Amino acid sequence: MSASTTTASKRATPSLAELFTPKLVTVLREGYGLAALRADAVAGLTVAIVALPLSMAIAIGSGLSPEKGLFTAVVGGFLISALGGSRFQIGGPAGAFIVLIASIVERAGYEGLVIATAMAGIIMIAAGYLRIGTYIKYIPFPVTVGFTTGIAVIIFASQVKDMLGLDIAHEPAALIPKIEAIASAIGSIRPSTVFMSLLSIAVILGIRRLKPNWPGMLIAVGVAAALTAFLHLDVATIGSRFGGVPRMLPAPAFPEITLAKIQAAVPDALSIALLGAIESLLSAVVADGMTGRKHRSNCELVAQGFANCAAVVFGGMCVTGTIARTATNVRAGAHGPVSGMLHAGFVLLFMLVAAPLAIYIPLAGLGGVLAVVAWNMAEKREFLSLIRSSRGDAAVLLATFLLTIFVELTIAIAVGVTLGAFLFLHRMAEAVEVETGSVLIADDQADSAEGDGTEMPRVTDEGVMVYRISGAFFFGATATVGAVLDRIGAHPKAFILDFSEVPFVDSTAAKSLEGFAKKLNRAGTTVYFTSTSKQVRRTLLNAGLRRPLIHYAATLEDALAAARESAPTQEG
Repeated sequence: MSASTTTASKRATPSLAELFTPKLVTVLREGYGLAALRADAVAGLTVAIVALPLSMAIAIGSGLSPEKGLFTAVVGGFLISALGGSRFQIGGPAGAFIVLIASIVERAGYEGLVIATAMAGIIMIAAGYLRIGTYIKYIPFPVTVGFTTGIAVIIFASQVKDMLGLDIAHEPAALIPKIEAIASAIGSIRPSTVFMSLLSIAVILGIRRLKPNWPGMLIAVGVAAALTAFLHLDVATIGSRFGGVPRMLPAPAFPEITLAKIQAAVPDALSIALLGAIESLLSAVVADGMTGRKHRSNCELVAQGFANCAAVVFGGMCVTGTIARTATNVRAGAHGPVSGMLHAGFVLLFMLVAAPLAIYIPLAGLGGVLAVVAWNMAEKREFLSLIRSSRGDAAVLLATFLLTIFVELTIAIAVGVTLGAFLFLHRMAEAVEVETGSVLIADDQADSAEGDGTEMPRVTDEGVMVYRISGAFFFGATATVGAVLDRIGAHPKAFILDFSEVPFVDSTAAKSLEGFAKKLNRAGTTVYFTSTSKQVRRTLLNAGLRRPLIHYAATLEDALAAARESAPTQEG
């Protein structure tokens, strides 16, 4: 390698400062004019109109007051755009967090949520600087579909109470107890509440079909609030349950911290950090796919961490990148991160101007909004496609889905990723083949009267046996490759193992080859390894596979020539 090539390679590797430079700085360096500001202002206003009802609905669905969703959209949304590694990411409260937040609030109250969220923010910052964000994108697709669809089911279940107007004193967070509570209170359905829920859903779906560019959710909430105010409908509203929405952000505050509180919050903090990282990076990937841009995962993770810490200091809740609002931002013609910062400013402006009107918003209307969100969130087409694709993918999908619904999100993701990893290893092992092209890991077959059907390899007339392995030779395929090699009946004078189609060998596989080579050597067989790459040979040498145990040849032809020269025919 020449000096110029080395220098170019070093230049291609970004520095630490470059990796964690916010996209806002990059956009401003490119030149930011009036046209870009106008585009970002229009996009920011569009997203704010979408975010306003969603933020309140998600907060209420999480067991919190509506203003906490608004505070999160303002503080968290601003910081995610200002510090993040994506040009178009929009941060705010997310439907994916509803289940988790509701569970935390039920167990530890809002104070417990604040501590857990702040700790999650610190974890995300540390993970970003340790560059762990790069690996989150490797979560298997069936896992993301499984937990997303599971969350959608739970979100919908959480809105049934408000959509039907049921009298439930205490609604459990867990799904089964929730369904039992709903079933026991089914006799308290209020027709006016049901009407308001259905009206909100109908308005959203109707506007989406007839005028897709209009803010359907905001219009639905506005229509529901107007009817409630003018007709004096007997439905629960933000005013009747929460007393209204403040017009300004609260002063920064944080609960008293003790070691016991920190220890209690650790599991919740890990769950929030994991879910926030997955959701935000998936959202950034969606934005990249829509725009052709590339985000910086670790910079984005650091921004998410700071945003979570700040959001709860200002009376908010968990914040993350949101796929729907980010996609809306892109479609609205955003130029860069300024649109997300302006979106936060517009939400704050709406609070200043329209907060007194929020008391008329019926909870059934917001329930209808979340019902539509849950329907959109459930990846129905992908779910059915994965069910039909293969038994392995279906197993990972269903395990993640069912664990999300009935157990806990973090366990669901952990189990799903583990199953996905084992599925990958199984498929990689299946892909490893020997000379005959037969798959090493085959389906079980019944014994026949003619034996097991295994055809033993034959030794050539020159007393030389040649095997070729194709595929990554790693621990998952070690046992099966070893079994194939051990089926050698007669020991030849020379044995050649061709590595020309082996891109990778791990230490476990190398050690298994060492034992096999020693067995052949004791039987008087000379062993040749041929066509090994630098990486493969290094692993083999480190495992002790060197002369006189192993002879290396550059090509198969060289190995054959050497073997035939040193090994006379069996008849000679």
